[in-house]
Amino acid sequence: MHIDLIRSSSKSLPQQISETLAQRITSGLLQPGARLPSVRGLAASLKVSQVTVSKAYDDLESRGHIICSQGQGCFVARRPHLGQQSGTEWQDGYDDFLPRAQLWRNFDFSGVKYPFHLAAIHAELLPLDFIGKTMSRLVTDQPELMASYGNFQGDAELREVMHRHLHSRGVDVHSSDIMITSGSQQGIDLVARTFVGPGDTVYLEAPSYTGAIDVFAGRGAEMIFVPMDGEGMRVDVLTRLCDRHPPKVIYTNPAFQNPSGVTMSMTRRQRLLELARSYRCLIVEDDPFSDLYFRKPPPPPIKSMDTEGHVVYMKSFSKVIAPGCRIACVAAGGNILSRLIAAKSASDLGSPLLNQRAVLPFIARRYDAYAAQLRISLRSRMEKAVRLLRQYAPPGVTWNVPEGGLNLWLQLPAAEGIVKLRTQAEQAGVSFLPGDVCYSGEVASHHIRLCYSQMTEDDMEQGLRLFLQLLTEHLRADPKA
Repeated sequence: MHIDLIRSSSKSLPQQISETLAQRITSGLLQPGARLPSVRGLAASLKVSQVTVSKAYDDLESRGHIICSQGQGCFVARRPHLGQQSGTEWQDGYDDFLPRAQLWRNFDFSGVKYPFHLAAIHAELLPLDFIGKTMSRLVTDQPELMASYGNFQGDAELREVMHRHLHSRGVDVHSSDIMITSGSQQGIDLVARTFVGPGDTVYLEAPSYTGAIDVFAGRGAEMIFVPMDGEGMRVDVLTRLCDRHPPKVIYTNPAFQNPSGVTMSMTRRQRLLELARSYRCLIVEDDPFSDLYFRKPPPPPIKSMDTEGHVVYMKSFSKVIAPGCRIACVAAGGNILSRLIAAKSASDLGSPLLNQRAVLPFIARRYDAYAAQLRISLRSRMEKAVRLLRQYAPPGVTWNVPEGGLNLWLQLPAAEGIVKLRTQAEQAGVSFLPGDVCYSGEVASHHIRLCYSQMTEDDMEQGLRLFLQLLTEHLRADPKA
């Protein structure tokens, strides 16, 4: 079993081992009943003492993640009856390099009727008919598109459209400074695989986007989470931390942040860029939601102020127009972009050309009018959800009213009991995202995320009423939960 240990980290080696295994268990990479390596075997594999591994296993057992039996070994807790052997048991001991996979796990709720866990927009609000008809015409009139590899950097005409789109939002980059990716998730992965190695320090907001945490964890980075307030990431705290742990990358989602909904102020954006200049590091600015404002646009992107190439800016269109097409653009300067293009070429030989051409006319000619109407629809859903919270949320549950985006970030009286609440909710057909997956390690978060845009408005109302009833009963049964 491979675990990247950072010997210069402020976390002890037993703590690093325990947290990594706990994340593998909670994200489903280690199934209930799976046998863990022996203390001797894992110690030899990681080149640490057996005492170090024993301490990690003791910690995992004390938190209920594993069950250890003298002479039999240690197993992931809640072990089911194994029955007849399947012949694939050898796979349990086959090494991988995945420290966690929360993003994968949090998409797997196909059986629930009210999916509040997924930050997405319901199909009835998306321009799927227009894009579908465009794709159908392309298949009929230009079938050779399906026989062609796309340019590694992306279709030249689409990059020109992206250039005009970004320019209208204050990001003055040429089309040659833009790369098309299969969603911003691929962009984050390309930055991590290109510039982040084991032990490199990556700073993120606390809480942060689960998919980014998974990516940076997979690179063996030392992730440090910076607290937030109403203006976004606390740059004063970040500055003090950087004195001890110089950054390689700072990841931020500054507009209607996922999951908290907070928007970074202009002053913080300026200070964050100054910090990146001082430490000669990269800022990854992930921007899927800035067009989804309810009253006024957020401040201009950090990239709009970047004259020295410190910001890798990612603008996703996947969530907003067609998640299945997986289209985003990455804007970066100098040889930072050329290295990212090289990494992408090795990753997928270029994003599908058919998908790029299918979304091109919509983004070029219809996107702004569509986004204006979408904001009205999303605001209506958000306001209805907030009214329901004010009417039915039990005492002690708090939230901030978002100014844009897709999510509500609720704070419960205590972190204890959220796992039980999640199980009860799923049994009733309701899902939500627990806040602990928005951190690295075993953080006991008091928060949960609810997305109000994934369902029809009627279903959202019915589902939220049901969830708040379940939450009220849960807190009444255990006031400390």
